[in-house]
Amino acid sequence: MTQVLFVGQEPETVDFSDPALPPGFNAEKIHAGIRIAMDQMKARGWDADLCLVKPDKSAVAALENRLAAGHYDCVVIGGGIRMPPKSLPLFEMLINAVHKAAPGTAIAFNTRPEDTAEAAGRWVKG
Repeated sequence: MTQVLFVGQEPETVDFSDPALPPGFNAEKIHAGIRIAMDQMKARGWDADLCLVKPDKSAVAALENRLAAGHYDCVVIGGGIRMPPKSLPLFEMLINAVHKAAPGTAIAFNTRPEDTAEAAGRWVKG
């Protein structure tokens, strides 16, 4: 079975005043999008896990722990971590954590929670 790990920032820790984020975005919308993403991956017959991290140094340890707990065919890192310029250091830390802890795992990027399955689908079969 295809295993996908969806990595995103804990919605309650997002700075929604950041102009890099879409207007009107909020934690409830992110949670709703995450539910859609997880349902879409399940509908594709994939086993999907969610790893929500805080935007601080604890993020790397949380991701490393999740990667150590199982094998993933693809890790999708959410746009909320990748797109805001102030999140660049966090994004780099998470990419390097995946590279180190799961060197054979594909890495994909979504643009919003709802296109997570599509992002993973570019790299995994099934």
